[in-house]
Amino acid sequence: MHRKRWVYDCINSVRLWLYPPTCLLCGAPGAAGLDLCPGCLRALPWNPSACDRCAAPLPMPGTCGQCLNHPPAFDAAVTPLLYRPPLDWLVQGFKFNQRLAPGRLLGELLARHVERHVSALPELIVPVPLHPARLRERGYNQALELARPLARQFGIPLAPGLARRTRATATQSLLGAEERRRNVRGAFELIQPLTARHVAIIDDVIATGSTVGELARLLRRAGAERIEVWAVARAGW
Repeated sequence: MHRKRWVYDCINSVRLWLYPPTCLLCGAPGAAGLDLCPGCLRALPWNPSACDRCAAPLPMPGTCGQCLNHPPAFDAAVTPLLYRPPLDWLVQGFKFNQRLAPGRLLGELLARHVERHVSALPELIVPVPLHPARLRERGYNQALELARPLARQFGIPLAPGLARRTRATATQSLLGAEERRRNVRGAFELIQPLTARHVAIIDDVIATGSTVGELARLLRRAGAERIEVWAVARAGW
């Protein structure tokens, strides 16, 4: 694992030398190896105090009432940011407009947060799968693109073919909370055996947690003992 991390750091250093970072929000020179300047980095909507189960923003760290009354199928969620301007512009550009530069930035922000806040790394990384029709329309799976650098940096196996989406669900962002839960119920199936006991599910944004929760239930039935969700941002309630 240490050798993989050394190789990753070397490749990243060469990339930064060849392509100096530039702020994607204002065009100024980037800093700290990121495509963000110091001012825009500070101005991002950070999520410093969050529920330890679902990462919903809270006045102080702890477990939110929703998770106390109805615990999610996953054990913990790690999200460095809130889905608010200007982060929503970066996510939407990456997710819907085929802009890969914001994806690299978002993946780096997530990796740095994981490095600081996750003590025991998982055995396997599982990106939320897209339905083939949505994949053809979009051209790539944004969760998989976020997961690739995480897997390389931490030396964790990546399992994009572990599960698949069995039906083309309606776009979650257009639905209410209960509609979202119904929309994704039974939407995933396992197509390879799960041998890992500690897994991390990767997605771009957690809204109600319905999508990652449904995938977590599938992995739990397959034998996963600890399931974390790593996402770039958490939408507020």
